[in-house]
Amino acid sequence: MNENLNMSVSSIVEKNGQKQVYIIFEDNERSAEGKLPDAKIISNNGFTDEEVAALELYISANSEDIFAMAKKVNIMDAFLKS
Repeated sequence: MNENLNMSVSSIVEKNGQKQVYIIFEDNERSAEGKLPDAKIISNNGFTDEEVAALELYISANSEDIFAMAKKVNIMDAFLKS
């Protein structure tokens, strides 16, 4: 996988009473969106099946850290900076 893969994490959102976090992986040519707590890639543009499996494994193995990052995301700060 490309060493220049970037990851962005959403704030925690609540849907149907469940806390969820969305994760975007992207490089210059490809992107994929994952979701916690499912630890699944829900959209993929350019990653191979093997890479998608690796991303899902990463999400699952790092779910606590990803949720911790999401807790620190302030939507208003992000909105005002754009």
